[in-house]
Amino acid sequence: MEQTFVILKPSTISRSLVGDVIERYQRKGLKIAGIKMMQLGEEILREHYAHLVDRPFFPLLVKSMTATPVIVMVLEGKDAVAVVRAMTGATNARNAVPGTIRGDFGMSGQENLVHASDSVENAKIEINRFFRPEEIFNYGLVTVPAIYSPDEMD
Repeated sequence: MEQTFVILKPSTISRSLVGDVIERYQRKGLKIAGIKMMQLGEEILREHYAHLVDRPFFPLLVKSMTATPVIVMVLEGKDAVAVVRAMTGATNARNAVPGTIRGDFGMSGQENLVHASDSVENAKIEINRFFRPEEIFNYGLVTVPAIYSPDEMD
């Protein structure tokens, strides 16, 4: 099964929406393969958001992402990257459609609740940036036969 990376941002933590967001992923049928809370610093944010470092809003991004600890997760499932991106919604939450996490809970382009990997390649890079191999778990879910047909399981 494919893995993807998610950050529940300080806006999720501060608004006590952690349970609501995680519940959505689990109800969809995604498996949590890794999860932990951590405090981000500027160094890891410069690496993670390297494509934004020279943008004028980067200092605001750092301030936002260091406001509280975050929760980082590895989610697993068939086409997990695309599924999680669809569930997340548009970056600017005001433009996110209802039914998505950002569409239901957000009103900001920056305080947009969740970071989700945008490709399988970036998911692998991001997972390796935030997790050690022993922090990713391979286990079965008894619900798998009710989530996938036999020909969809790899």
